[in-house]
Amino acid sequence: MGDPESTWPFPDPPDRPADHFQALFEGAVAPGPPAPPECPFCDLRQDRYATSYAGYWILLEPRVLVPAHTLPPRRRWVITSTGTAMNLWDAEPLPGARCRIPHRIACPHLVPEDHWPGATVLRRRNRERAQRLFDLPGEGLPDTG
Repeated sequence: MGDPESTWPFPDPPDRPADHFQALFEGAVAPGPPAPPECPFCDLRQDRYATSYAGYWILLEPRVLVPAHTLPPRRRWVITSTGTAMNLWDAEPLPGARCRIPHRIACPHLVPEDHWPGATVLRRRNRERAQRLFDLPGEGLPDTG
């Protein structure tokens, strides 16, 4: 029997403690399979990718590819040839490069992290999508019953 106070509180223990910190810092905190790839705050379906940190996943905005130079550093994600998501951090993007953005900067239920205008537009669009999916019609409708 092991000491319960020294066990790792996450599903998959990381190879290195630095990986755990880095994954959390980059926002790679999405639930892995078999959980559905939905945002726990707004319930919108996202694209979920494994990261290079063992046992950590990230939710990226579905079908959104933006020019990398329009995103602030540390918010640029690319999908590698192995299908994992990698954060480009401060690397200067190549001309014409396109990347993915994490859902957490466009989630309508989270406080915005930065002042990127593109995230404001996506956040507004996601708020409207979530409202259409989960809100009932407002008052003023005729009574059917």
